[in-house]
Amino acid sequence: MTFKVTDDRVGEWSVLRVAGELDLVTSPVLRQRVHEAVAQGRHHLVLDLSDVLFCDSSGVGVLIAARRLIRSCRGRLRLILPAAGAEGTSRGGEGGRGGGAHVNRVLGALGVRRLFDVYEDLATAVAEEPLSA
Repeated sequence: MTFKVTDDRVGEWSVLRVAGELDLVTSPVLRQRVHEAVAQGRHHLVLDLSDVLFCDSSGVGVLIAARRLIRSCRGRLRLILPAAGAEGTSRGGEGGRGGGAHVNRVLGALGVRRLFDVYEDLATAVAEEPLSA
């Protein structure tokens, strides 16, 4: 599975769609993309993790660092994490959409899910306008 981060805008929100495995090798790519968005003045960020099939501690570290960075800019960070994924989805599996359920479970197991504003889908995540900085 190839790791990919694509960029989009929905109203005032910048959306980074992440697909693949978020691990020691790929997490610096996401970290860089978040830093680039903030450097461009985009402080209201949605990370769509729906297509992330695997996330290790370095991936979780990037999410926590992104939260800290966005908060320091008085911005907002929202995660898209489906509650349940496709059956049989596992590391390297082809379970289609729903891989983000793995990230949801990892964040819950580590006790850090409560740190994030989590939404089921993009429409819900961007429905409410961000608070102005």
